[in-house]
Formats: sequence, C-alpha cells, structure tokens
Amino acid sequence: MRDLKNKAEKTNVMRILEQKKLTYSSYTYESDGAVSGVEVAAMLGFDKDRVFKTLVTESASKNHYVFMIPVAKELDLKKAALSVGEKSVSMLKSKDLLPLTGYVHGGCSPIGMKKQFKTVIDKTAEKFDKIVFSAGKIGFQVEITLEDLKKAVPVTEAELTY
Repeated sequence: MRDLKNKAEKTNVMRILEQKKLTYSSYTYESDGAVSGVEVAAMLGFDKDRVFKTLVTESASKNHYVFMIPVAKELDLKKAALSVGEKSVSMLKSKDLLPLTGYVHGGCSPIGMKKQFKTVIDKTAEKFDKIVFSAGKIGFQVEITLEDLKKAVPVTEAELTY
C-alpha cells in the first residue's frame, strides 16, 4: 500500500476531488485485472466493512442507479429499488458498464461517470470516519469522508444489503 498524493499518476476521480478542494488519500494495489473488493481490502489492510463497491443497476423503465455497498455484502435488489422509488432494479450487464459510465468492471467509481446517476450508499457508511472506494481505475482506491463524498456527487443513504 502506498499513498499517491503528490505523485504523477492520478485518476479522473482524484482530479475531480482536487478541483472541488476535497481532502482524500489514495492507494494502489497490484492487479492483473478485476479482483474482489474483499481481496482489495485485505491487500490494503482496511476493514472490509469500510471499503465500498460501486454497483450500477437498471430499472424496468430503463433508468440507471448507482449503489455503494460494503465489499463483503450483497446488494438486496428489493431494498435498492425501494430506495430509488422503483418497483424493481437489476444489475447492469458487464458489457454495458463501460459505454454507460466510462468505467470498467472492478474500476467503477461513483465520481466522474459520463453521466451523473442517482447514487445511494449503504447506511453503514455513517459508522466510519472515512470510507474507501474505487478511484475509477483498477488498482486505485480513494479514502474520503462521507460528507466530502456528498460534496463530490449527490448521495443519499439507505439500507441496501441483506
């Protein structure tokens, strides 16, 4: 694990956070592709409950929603749909992720998507001083307060997991 601040390599997420003058820490890990969020948490030495994954869904009405949940948990699709006022949502197909968001599976961040979608984070994020999530590229993570995340993108909270 290494802090990237003041280093040359930055992702768009980091640039956006800097433009908004938000404080963050960034970390990298070695990877040959997408690894599970639990593996990322272990590699970086973080509590898996404090590391969040970014999931993109689609409703029957073709609206898209972003959900952030702890990496070791599963998204409860019924709770997710309820949180955004839909009857149901389903996971977006992997092949549709890049064209829709600009991000690949394993490197999806709620910050810096091609279009801003309604974003909901699991209520457990409130328990932590800072949370960790993808910096928009496989191998890169950012750590930020929930309050600062809300300054970067509009985020609401709800119970989203089983």
